[in-house]
Amino acid sequence: MKKKALSLLLASTMVMSLAACGNDDAASTDSAKDSASTTEEKKDDAAADTKADDAAAADYQHSTLKMVVNGTLTATVDNGQADFEAQWEKAVSEKMGYAVDLQIQQLDHSGYTDAVGRLFASQDYPDVMIMSAEQFKQYAPTGILWDMADAYANAEFQSRLTLPAINENLKDKDGHLYGFAPTYGNGCVTYVKKAWLDALGINADDIKTYDDYLNMLVRFHDEDPDGNGVAGDTYGVVAAGFLGNEAPYINYLPEFWQDAYPAIVADENGVWYDGFNTQETKDALVRLQDAYNKGAIDPESLTASTKIAREKWFSNDQTGSSGVFTYWAGSWYQTLTDNLVKNEVDSELVQLAPIAEVAEIGGYLNREAPVWVIINDGDGDNTREQEIFDMFMDTMMDGDVVQTLWTYGAEDVHWSTKAESFTTNAGTDKAKDYSYEEGVFHLKQSPNDPNSVWKKNHLDPALVVSPLTNGYVDQSELAAAGNAFFTANCVDAPASPTSETYTNESGTIYDAKMAVVTEVVTNNGNVDDAMQTLYVDVVGGTIETILGELNAQ
Repeated sequence: MKKKALSLLLASTMVMSLAACGNDDAASTDSAKDSASTTEEKKDDAAADTKADDAAAADYQHSTLKMVVNGTLTATVDNGQADFEAQWEKAVSEKMGYAVDLQIQQLDHSGYTDAVGRLFASQDYPDVMIMSAEQFKQYAPTGILWDMADAYANAEFQSRLTLPAINENLKDKDGHLYGFAPTYGNGCVTYVKKAWLDALGINADDIKTYDDYLNMLVRFHDEDPDGNGVAGDTYGVVAAGFLGNEAPYINYLPEFWQDAYPAIVADENGVWYDGFNTQETKDALVRLQDAYNKGAIDPESLTASTKIAREKWFSNDQTGSSGVFTYWAGSWYQTLTDNLVKNEVDSELVQLAPIAEVAEIGGYLNREAPVWVIINDGDGDNTREQEIFDMFMDTMMDGDVVQTLWTYGAEDVHWSTKAESFTTNAGTDKAKDYSYEEGVFHLKQSPNDPNSVWKKNHLDPALVVSPLTNGYVDQSELAAAGNAFFTANCVDAPASPTSETYTNESGTIYDAKMAVVTEVVTNNGNVDDAMQTLYVDVVGGTIETILGELNAQ
């Protein structure tokens, strides 16, 4: 896609303006009759242009849709993506009245933010893509994203919305809407292996404070919770990073961060300040340092991706694993359990209620919702972008065929209504039989793992802003319990900032933060010295510029 149209339009406007200035003398001698004649001609021309524009819009066909997505699309290349894509193309082509070719570019989930930055730097723009809340707020003011406010207001799914506030709250102060959230955000809860608790005689209900939590982690390291006869070969907790690179930043280690929010954040009066350079953050870093030195935290947490952390936690070999893992609520409660079962590890998990210090801020953090955005080609004509909205956003919430694809995946690949029976983990004590009659909606075995049952594709049916209308519902008891637990124990995360300098410098700021975290936590450095030399001296001036921009808005 080329981004030259807007520049050409501006250049053309300047040329016409200069030409008009050069003709002032001639214009002043025109008779009233000539002026009236010219006005009528302009009216006729405008009417003709409008008809031409309408005709062009009616004839427009966006036959190739380039989509960029992260790991939230569960139908990956080796897990039925081709079938999802083919069925989406068939359904959407029927709606649009012409053949649509969907091209999916699925980027690594852990490195998605950086990958999007490189994509934009190369100007290799897709048509539509998913963004985290922070990415969205960074790019919304740049002109790269299309304002879909009118398209959203007139969308076919409007009459079925049950959570309209989610997207209304995404609008800026002028009513522009640069992204669409099909679900609310969700968040993470702390899971603990019950077998490890039982092995050490710990009752999860007794873990009420940070001291209780830390003591549990230390015992998971110092003793033998996995029962392999060796003490000290396990850890308390593993995490996908000590500090996240996108909001809400602290969700993988909430018990350590507590009342700290190490990002640019607004106070109760709406005044923005630097939450990283605060006493609360310094206290959190000291807690992390202390726990790290005691072996309570898996050292790989410094650099581990979500995939690495997950797989180490539910690995068949629990040596080097951990008893605690804070991860996404709801359907992940079921997914983590299933992976423990598959790897023949004791699978019962306890969802840990927020400790007192976390409960003081309201509980686990519900992140701002990720959004789908349409890239604006800058030509001043909304025809292309409206067509993309119609084929992508509007169909995603159709309540039926396409929404089912986004929710559960491809028919007869990920789910079915045909009569069938199958067994997972056959021949083991974990074997489970499934049998369904004709016409009963059910999820099938995962395409790349016959010992697990498929759960969902991209949309979580419990979080969606507009529910399915076809009656297709398949949510496990664990997933339902997970969603209920999270909603009863969560609070909305702070809003992310929107600043031109922050957009340009957020990567550099994150690198400076991680330098401090690494020095303090893993190198046992002094927190005040590290904060000054590795953060304030490096990006302090940039932070002041950002705060100035935010507080002047």
